[in-house]
Amino acid sequence: MHDHISGIIPPMVTPFRPDGSIDTDALRAETRYLIETAQIHGLAVCGSTGEGHTLSTEETRQVSAIVSEEAAGRIPVITGIITNSTAAVIERGRAVHDLGVTALQVTPVHYLFRPDDASMVRHFAEIAAATELPVLIYNVVPWTYLSPQLLTRIIDEVDGVIGVKQSAGDMKLLADLLIMAGDRSRILSAVDALLYPSFSLGAVGAIAAILTAAPTLCVALWDAVQAGDHSRGRELHEKLLPIWNAINHDNLPANTRYCMELQDRDGGTPRPPMPPTSSAQQGPIREALTAAGLI
Repeated sequence: MHDHISGIIPPMVTPFRPDGSIDTDALRAETRYLIETAQIHGLAVCGSTGEGHTLSTEETRQVSAIVSEEAAGRIPVITGIITNSTAAVIERGRAVHDLGVTALQVTPVHYLFRPDDASMVRHFAEIAAATELPVLIYNVVPWTYLSPQLLTRIIDEVDGVIGVKQSAGDMKLLADLLIMAGDRSRILSAVDALLYPSFSLGAVGAIAAILTAAPTLCVALWDAVQAGDHSRGRELHEKLLPIWNAINHDNLPANTRYCMELQDRDGGTPRPPMPPTSSAQQGPIREALTAAGLI
């Protein structure tokens, strides 16, 4: 079931120009780099790293169309949707329906009020039915964080929900979810700091900012774990963790762009009000990439 959604699936930054428009040339170049040079296994657009919460429906379609066109069916493309109502999610999902995207990555609503469990099930059921696209639940919003029990219920009850991108840093919750639902869904890790144990526990892949910051190392880590080479896996983990420690701030998408810049990749600028990488952040990021052999 959707086995092609696996491995290293970087969440792409959206390359904004200083005037706030999308730099389509940079987006195309980064798509080609990730597929052809870094040899990743899929791409996710318009998620948190892509500042999807700032994108309009038209921009979500534009980014999805460009990346799908460049991918040309070589790898799956997943469109992220971060918004605050069932209707708004459906609008964006329908807007990309004809572009050949593989799935939607959808957060629970993220404003103040939490729907009860039955309403959460209904939310994802209506999205899957109305968009006619497979749905991955992006479990990241702190005050609407979904338990492994509720996620498993949604997977079991809702046709079209095919899995979960499990975010935040709690490996116990990821481990519980893998046991409860992993044999009948796609459970992907977004625990950036702990990809090595995530893969060892059975996560079918990852969609996480560290993959965009250091894609070649993450592909090597995935390959090592799949080959059972845990010594190599630990070695790569020890290179990746300092990178994550250096970029993990409130302006994470900006810091991911700075990692790209240091590797001669154009990620554009963040969209206001997110600040760019500060001078205080630049030094540790550069040191971590240097120690990892990336620059």
